[in-house]
Amino acid sequence: MTDIFNYGTDHLTIGICLDIAAGKTKGIINKEAADMIKSSWREVEKIVHSHHPVYGINTGFGPLCDTRISEEDTSLLQSNILKSHSVGVGKPIPQEIAKLMMITKVQALAQGYSGIALATLQRIIWHIDNDIIPVVPEKGSVGASGDLAPLSHLFLPLIGLGEVFENGGRIPAGELLKKHGLQPLSLGPKEGLALINGTQFILAFAVKAVQRLDDTLNRADLIGAMSLEGLMGSIRPFDERLHQIRPFKGTRMVAHRLFTLLDGSEINSSHINCDRVQDPYSLRCMPQVHGASRNAWLHLKELTEIELNSVTDNPVIFNADDTISGGNFHGQPLALPLDYATTAAAEIGNIADRRCYLMSEGRYGLPKLLTHDAGLNSGLMIPQYTTAALVTENKTLCFPASADSVPTSLGQEDHVSMGSISGRKLHQVIDNIEYIQAIELLYAAQAMDFRRPLKSTPVIEACHQLVRQHVAFIQDDRVFAVDINSLHKLITDGSLLKTAVEAAIAHQIDLSHDEFGIY
Repeated sequence: MTDIFNYGTDHLTIGICLDIAAGKTKGIINKEAADMIKSSWREVEKIVHSHHPVYGINTGFGPLCDTRISEEDTSLLQSNILKSHSVGVGKPIPQEIAKLMMITKVQALAQGYSGIALATLQRIIWHIDNDIIPVVPEKGSVGASGDLAPLSHLFLPLIGLGEVFENGGRIPAGELLKKHGLQPLSLGPKEGLALINGTQFILAFAVKAVQRLDDTLNRADLIGAMSLEGLMGSIRPFDERLHQIRPFKGTRMVAHRLFTLLDGSEINSSHINCDRVQDPYSLRCMPQVHGASRNAWLHLKELTEIELNSVTDNPVIFNADDTISGGNFHGQPLALPLDYATTAAAEIGNIADRRCYLMSEGRYGLPKLLTHDAGLNSGLMIPQYTTAALVTENKTLCFPASADSVPTSLGQEDHVSMGSISGRKLHQVIDNIEYIQAIELLYAAQAMDFRRPLKSTPVIEACHQLVRQHVAFIQDDRVFAVDINSLHKLITDGSLLKTAVEAAIAHQIDLSHDEFGIY
């Protein structure tokens, strides 16, 4: 039975938003929200008939805000804004992101401050429910006054323009409407502006980034623990007492998870009394480094959820006599944490690359380049070149887009957030990290095999076994790109984390922390 979410009246979380996009939860407009929407619509009608100038209802847009629009042209004004602002370029954004844009836009508009028609919201929900997704180019937004260009493309199909994806195909929106027996909508006063004013492009990328970065951080702890076992590192740096006296949330969480993952390992027990005083930073500082990125993730999650339940339209309609032209559409509140999260994500790749290098050095009883016959075989020499390249690429992506602003709209919009770029860059960094983690997994599994017959803990052994089901132990050189791509698939399809969770549940090992969930 599908769960129900009430747009405009229920609290939207990141998890619920993703579930609506996945079809696991159905979003509806209940009577309470419908009444608020209709009331706001009536207030806009009063403004039109009163001829009192209110931005975007009976005036032009941006630098044309002082140009008055006649009552009979108010509807044409709204369809014109969708056409004229559809200036996006580049390849289409992922369909899931476009769907998240629609979901978050309905949540914002259904709160009853935007003067949108109920029928317009119901048409958007029809697109969501039937998985008919508008084609939205990836570039063109400066993140204020809202994500104008991408949102314009997103809602062109409402008036029969633009393109949509349906059942894997890409077709003109007008053709799609005819196919389903629907007519293009005639937008009323304020509707076009309400549709395109807002942060939903930035927000959709943030919602998906919270999920993807969460997975990335979970894998970092897991693969890092496997690397530590391969390198016969110590679990002493993960002692809870150490982190109680420097109690950052993320650090404590990572230390607890690493200790739990490694506690009881035969590999670890075999070298408790060795003469190694301390491990390199990439091993013993995992709580501090992974944990700092966890703290950034928590910050992004918190601010994203605030934005999910916010009204980011302009002007905001309290009633016909009380409208405010403000700046709730400005993307800065998300642009900054997205840039912060980008750096935090890149650091996960940086430290993973260092562990790969460490495993190839031939230290701590491991053969050089993790191969028995180095010389004739290059072994795992060159995969670390790839991690180094990806790490450097990520560094170039860490320049904060929000640190820049180019004035637009003839100077009316003289400071913009560039948060749309922040959101896209974060996903590019995560894309690269998924390959870095695949390569670290290749190294870690190989290193662990040199510790046999000693075993690690149930969770780590289950993950090692999963790797070996897809990638054989490396005896001689082969095309390692094939191995990397096989492990990359285990990472991106969720198999690695699923295996870890199932093993933890089977052995009653608690790896979870409620505050780090997305629901």
